[in-house]
This record gives sequence, structure tokens and C-alpha cells, in this order.
Amino acid sequence: MKAVYHKKLFVLNCGSSSIKYKLFHLHAEEETVLAEGIVERIGDVVKDYAQGFRIIAERLAEEGVLTSIRQLDAAAHRVVHGGRRYEKAVMIDEDVIDAIRECIPLAPLHNPANLEGIMTLRRLAPQLPQVAVFDTAFHQSMPPEAYRYALPKELEEEGVRRYGFHGISHHYLTRRTAKLLGKNRDRLNMITIHLGNGASMAAIENGRSIDTTMGMTPLEGLVMGTRCGDLDPGVVLWLCESKGMDARDADALLNRRSGLRGLCGTIDMREIVSRQSAGDEDASFAFRLFCRRIRKYIGAYTALLGRVDAIVFSGGIGTNSPEVREEVCRGLAGFGIDIDSEKNRQKVDDAVLIQSDGSRVAVAAIRTDEELQIAQESLALLSCM
Repeated sequence: MKAVYHKKLFVLNCGSSSIKYKLFHLHAEEETVLAEGIVERIGDVVKDYAQGFRIIAERLAEEGVLTSIRQLDAAAHRVVHGGRRYEKAVMIDEDVIDAIRECIPLAPLHNPANLEGIMTLRRLAPQLPQVAVFDTAFHQSMPPEAYRYALPKELEEEGVRRYGFHGISHHYLTRRTAKLLGKNRDRLNMITIHLGNGASMAAIENGRSIDTTMGMTPLEGLVMGTRCGDLDPGVVLWLCESKGMDARDADALLNRRSGLRGLCGTIDMREIVSRQSAGDEDASFAFRLFCRRIRKYIGAYTALLGRVDAIVFSGGIGTNSPEVREEVCRGLAGFGIDIDSEKNRQKVDDAVLIQSDGSRVAVAAIRTDEELQIAQESLALLSCM
């Protein structure tokens, strides 16, 4: 079938109480953002997603970038969980909708909202092509020894396995790092580090994810804003037996009251760094533990990859906290990783290299762009139709 070039693409991230959006004009190999924003407090001040979309349409009309939804060529949705079925962007049809619905037990806070956004836009614009880009898709290249837990096989067949998340960000960072270094991503090994309220790392071998820190849920792995990260499962059993917790209590503790918040009372890394400088012991401990876990995984992923060409920091903390980058890389000269303090202090608007002249491994700080990654994956799919 003849390729069709889609110029105006609406990228949407529908959350439980918000709609984030970005409207792209895509021409040749250039991308222009025509508009972006967020509608918040859906279900409260804003009645529902339908009203949210009407508010967005009104904004776009006022800004003069879009007078009718019929001017769109397609819409693309970030969907958190695609299970084991999807390795790349797909056109949304009834089968995809059913698959997103089936994954709700694996992502109960995200997939229902993602699906509601899709269904609402379907009702408002039935003829508009819609694309799903899954946060789990990039990590589907992991080998079984990476995604299987040491549990009875029948549990894996029922879906108990590691999926990984932040895949859209890790995919973007892989591509952007290759461009920054002027090398073919299919020949690059790197460790990508996405640090925000949610945090994860990925081991990238020849441009493909072979391991990641998050597991069946986003709870596994690094210390995060409110999530504990790696934890002995026996702790959960102890909490249930000794503290009388049920599953809901344990979920609230591990996902919402732990991590940086549990250690020092805040999730704001800027505040933690400031308090540490003022001699606050709790903040200092939280900072050290946060960075130590990242450093530990760099060692583990270096062993898995054998050769590391680049270490990449991203996310709100990864791009905005030189203190975190410095602490994480401290003592890694034996791995060929060394950063230049002056380079590390520069502002990160897009992408910068911060390694010292003697470092064997490139070290980058890159501002991730998940919406652009979604747009480019969607355009590649749509242009082949």
C-alpha cells in the first residue's frame, strides 16, 4: 500500500486525573511542537475525559493551531502496560483495546486511565486513526533469564514475570545517545538511568534492552520518591504476620510511604541536597542510599554487558542534579567511568557530555522526550500503511 505522510499528530498521556498533550507537526525529518499542555483535576473540577478533550480543543482553537479535530492525521497514546504481546507501536483496534483491558490487573493505576482516554477520543472522532505506544514494549527484547523469576513455571505462564517500565524514555535515550556520540546505536552498549519520582535503569546491548531494574510492577529496583525499590520478600511476610497488614496496607506502605519520603520526609531532591548541606543526617542518609543503589546497578550491568560505551543520566533528577551524578560516579574510575566536575555543573537543556578527558566511558546527561519518541514511533507505523 502506498505510504501516507501524516503531518499533524496528537500525542496524549491520559492519567488518572489529568491529560497531558503535545501536538506535533511532522515534516520530512523535522518535528515542530505546535502546542502542548495539561488538563488537570479530571473527575473533580473537570467532569470527565470528554470535557477534558473539549477544553484542549478550545485551547488549540484559541491558539490558532487547530480549529477542528478533523485537521488531525492521527492520535498516539502512551499506554503503560502492554503485557508480553507488544514489542512496538500498534494501531488501536478491538484486539488492542481488549489487550489493554486485560493488563489492568498489572497496572491498575494507569491502564484504566489510558484506556478511558482512547475510548473517549474514539467517541469524539470515530474516524481518527489512533496508535498505542507501550511503556513495556522496549524491554520485550530481554532474554528469559532476565524476565523470568525463580518461581514455578506455571506462574510465569499466568503473567508473573518482569516487564520493566519507562521503556519509551529508555528507547529515546538510546537513540539520542547514539546521535550525540555520532555512532550507530546497533553497535553501542550503554546503561540508561531515568531518575525522577519513579526511577529505573536499563542495560542496553547493541541498541536493545537486555535488563532493567523495574519488574512485574514499578516497585522493583532503585530507591524512588515514594517506592522502596528492591526489598526482601520476607519483609512483606513479616509485615503481614507481625503487624497485621493486609495487601492494601502493604501496598500503601511500599508504594506511597517509602523511598525518599520514608527515609527523610520529602521526594524533592533539591530539598534533600540543601538539607544535606545544612547537616541534616536523615537527608544525607537518603541521598547516599539513593545514589548507592544506582552505583550498585551500574556495576551489575557492566558485568552483564562486558563493554560499556556510555552511561546516560535522565529524568528530572538525572538532568537537574549534578550532585547525584557526581555521587553516583564517585569511585567508578576502575570501570573507566570518570566525570569532569566543571562539565557536570553545566545546565542541561538538551544533551551534554560530562566525562573527563581520561574517561574510557562516555557519560551524558540528556533531557528525555517521551512525547517525541511516541510521535516518531507512531509516524513510522502510520507512514507504512
